[in-house]
Amino acid sequence: MRQEMSNLSHFQAFIPDKNACIAVGMSGGVDSSVSAYLLKQAGYKVFGIFMKNWEELFDTGYCSVAEDLQDAKDICDAIGIKLHTVNFAQEYREKVFSLFLEEYKKGRTPNPDVLCNREIKFAQMLDYALDLGADFLATGHYARRLQWENTAALYKGMDKNKDQSYFLQQLTQNQLKRAIFPLGELEKTYVRKIAEEQKLSTFDKKDSTGICFIGERPFREFLEGFLPAQKGLIKTLDGEIIGEHFGLMFYTIGQRKGLGIGGIKNASDEPWFVAEKDLENNVLIVCQGDNDALYHRELSAENCSWLNENPLAGGKYFAQTRYRQADQICHISYPEKDNINKIKVIFEAPQRAITLGQYLAVYDEEGRCLGGGIISERNKIGR
Repeated sequence: MRQEMSNLSHFQAFIPDKNACIAVGMSGGVDSSVSAYLLKQAGYKVFGIFMKNWEELFDTGYCSVAEDLQDAKDICDAIGIKLHTVNFAQEYREKVFSLFLEEYKKGRTPNPDVLCNREIKFAQMLDYALDLGADFLATGHYARRLQWENTAALYKGMDKNKDQSYFLQQLTQNQLKRAIFPLGELEKTYVRKIAEEQKLSTFDKKDSTGICFIGERPFREFLEGFLPAQKGLIKTLDGEIIGEHFGLMFYTIGQRKGLGIGGIKNASDEPWFVAEKDLENNVLIVCQGDNDALYHRELSAENCSWLNENPLAGGKYFAQTRYRQADQICHISYPEKDNINKIKVIFEAPQRAITLGQYLAVYDEEGRCLGGGIISERNKIGR
């Protein structure tokens, strides 16, 4: 176990001035609770912000906002800081949720949490914090904000199982300059230990999972409330019809569960996986077992954003095509001259289930996140 943080200089190369005022985004979870506690213990002036991003329009019982808000209030009372509440539901729907729906209409699988960090947490909430007198905004992300050649840099968190730099890859330099991640050097088990030792009520609270505004509600039920589903055929790679899907938007590349395929004549017992989505013909294409159709060696990414510098053409980098994926060695090029916002990525090893609409994160060998973009194409099938 690491020693408890009493001085941020022990863990961070970037240290705010001792007189800085730091706002903490309070989610009602253990991570933001400990972040606020550590900053208060380090001697900073601290206050909390609880933001609401979603107005419940359908069945009640899925949303935990009221419970999370009460937990945030309890934590702020316990450590002696003020809590502000703010509603960004309209901004969220305009800047995040609308794009979320557009991506699904295109047959892609978006990741709204990445966009939420750039457009809401470190935009709307950061501005709100600055208006209240804060110098910085801290969150409970497991990532590190260090310095690189006199600029703010984003590095992986030290807990490899919890590193969340992937979700922060789209921040701008100006946003990152105002960001602090107190948990970047800590392991999750130790964070819970701190919370328990300090008698913080969230010490054993379950981590939230999935997309924030969906909560525990079944995903298909939620999406059908916004986008009309169109059933279609399920076909094998050879074009054989073997079933019917509920709507292409409900499936993602590499998916195994929920396909409803079974008892196919002359088929083996190997599981079925989604290999492709034919949007034009509304056909879900599947394959059996660890098929080559699930693998690609190249991809293209668009709308790329770079924090300190863009990758060098032909240089060796490390990439993730989804959260918690192990680093994959790759080489990057720019198909359009003088356009650094679109890249082509060639992997040394074929990648399984690359999914259009997901974000690609690019790292250097030291774990610095350069940035990334949205996966728009997959090329060179097979291994």
